[in-house]
Amino acid sequence: MVVGSMVGAGIFNLPARFGSATGPLGAIIAWTIAGTGMYMLARVFQALAERRPDIDSGVFAYAKAGFGDYMGFLSAFGYWLGSCLGNVFYWVLIGSTLGAFFPSFGDGNTFIAIAVSLIGIWTFHAMILRGVEQAAFINFVVTIAKIVPIIVTIIALIVVFNFSQFADNFYGGADMPPKPLISQVRDTMLITVFVFLGIEGASVYSRFAKNRSDVGRATILGFVGVTGLMVAITLLAYGSLPQSAIAGLRQPSLAGVFESIVGHWGAVFISIGVLVSVLGAYLAWSMICAEVMYSAAQSEDMPKLFAAQNGNRVPANALWLTNSVVSLFVISTYWSQDAFNFMLDMTSVTTLLPYLLVAGYGVLVARSGEGYEGVENQRGRDQIISWLAVVYTIFMFVAAGPKYILLVAVLLVPGTVLYVWARKERGMPVFVPRDLVIFLIAAVAGLIGFYGLVSGTITP
Repeated sequence: MVVGSMVGAGIFNLPARFGSATGPLGAIIAWTIAGTGMYMLARVFQALAERRPDIDSGVFAYAKAGFGDYMGFLSAFGYWLGSCLGNVFYWVLIGSTLGAFFPSFGDGNTFIAIAVSLIGIWTFHAMILRGVEQAAFINFVVTIAKIVPIIVTIIALIVVFNFSQFADNFYGGADMPPKPLISQVRDTMLITVFVFLGIEGASVYSRFAKNRSDVGRATILGFVGVTGLMVAITLLAYGSLPQSAIAGLRQPSLAGVFESIVGHWGAVFISIGVLVSVLGAYLAWSMICAEVMYSAAQSEDMPKLFAAQNGNRVPANALWLTNSVVSLFVISTYWSQDAFNFMLDMTSVTTLLPYLLVAGYGVLVARSGEGYEGVENQRGRDQIISWLAVVYTIFMFVAAGPKYILLVAVLLVPGTVLYVWARKERGMPVFVPRDLVIFLIAAVAGLIGFYGLVSGTITP
């Protein structure tokens, strides 16, 4: 689940996204920051799986345990929404990939591309309704299949690696607009968040684990393996083409890089790998979306309606809501100026809030000593790791900039209707004073973002 969730669309888009932002030096710095930050976050997930084995579906449940009901809801809704936006991105990428061979698909947001995406969404919907175990087996097979073209490309890039070309690109290509190194690094930050999404895949499905220790082990092993692939793809590409050529490749840019090495068949080979990879990742994330909504309803953070399962143990109502929302967002891409990068960045920022709250809860657990009976010597280490994860996620919010934070608020605030619904049907007060303050802050940000969209000062 960790590898299947992480290796989706992002890895195939890394060359052009990095090439348009920075040279190898900036890329090395960016991966060092992102890799360290996400490793700390992975260690937080591992520690919490071991110290709080009573908490299932960790991403939002940790936020609720540490920061109250409304923050738990925002974490669940934000994570679910980010996952939905990620699924939209997958369909845009599929359309863009096909657009290289069939012009009617364009950049993935033409009428034909949207129609094909909607057919695909509801075909997967019918498949998942037949059972999580069956879908998980398909995901396992697809995960193996999609790693093959990535490994083949890495080997080819090593064989043709040109150190002179790499050196010319190192500080930023001579034919690229001059840009300070700090700006180069900042412009890569959201793509690094996106490609690491899924690191929590084992934690989301922790209720299915036979041994809780397997959750933490899967998280670390998946993280290390996938990080190696992503860094290799990014840096080796600089040794094959000038940075300006890499930056100008259409997405999925890994297809263009491989094509430059072996010819046109390379683009076809990678494009097939992209389609297999993205469809597999879409399957994994559709399951995760429904699981998050279902778990939140089970813990009384979402309306009871979404706690229902069908005869195959699939949270059917949650799945219907998920795919309805994904369909609406797919349709909305028709009016987006750059649907590809906009959906990628929105997915990244929306998921940062749940990550920040998980890291914060890691700090609280380590400080309290809960679950550390017999291993008190590990508390200090885990507290430092959790604080580093907190600093990293805050840094990512700053790097994202106010535009995306305001747009996330525009999406999160209306979701509070589900929170009010869940509280009312259980006869509970809607807000305690602290939660009311949080809601009002979010509402003000949402209104500013909405005004920006209406006035045109913020464009999707």
